Formats: sequence, C-alpha cells, structure tokens
Amino acid sequence: SLCAGEAPSLSYQELKDLKKTKVLHVDVRERWEIDKFGQIPASVNIPLGELVEALQMDPMEFKEKYNQKMPAKSDPVVFSCLAGKRSKQALSFAMSLGFS
Repeated sequence: SLCAGEAPSLSYQELKDLKKTKVLHVDVRERWEIDKFGQIPASVNIPLGELVEALQMDPMEFKEKYNQKMPAKSDPVVFSCLAGKRSKQALSFAMSLGFS
C-alpha cells in the first residue's frame, strides 16, 4: 500500500505481476511519444497535462474518451512515463484529488 508522500518505483517484473491483478496502468507520456516509441500493452494514455481534468471527469465521459473504466479513488493505479519525473507528478496530482 502507498503512504502519503511516498512514490514507490516498480521494476518491469513487478509491473508485469501487478498487471495480472486489477490495476489501472496510466501512461502519462505525450501522444507523440506513444506514436514514436509505442504504447505499453494494457495501458491507457492520459498525457500529464490532461490528467487532473481526466481524474475529475464524469465516469461515463472518462470511459468514452479513454475507452477505460474510470478508477475509483481507492482503486490501484500505476503511472508511468519515460524517466519517472512525470509519473511522480501524476501521483501527486492523483493524491491531491483524494486518490489513495
């Protein structure tokens, strides 16, 4: 579980194992990065600049836009980016919106 202010890093294998459970994997890279470097399988792309708005959307609107069920505030969510800086920001944003 996650403590406030703590940003745990996951190894590739830990992420792979986590993805066998009900975790939402949000890739916060820009769309051009996805086009250039490829999408991570079973992840949803929500660029960092859209994240705060996305996490406050109506669940139906979220599903329509991202083709994914909107996470509840207690659902497990993993953020990733290229180097780790934006995913840490994404974690802060989510926690400030009440996600645990």
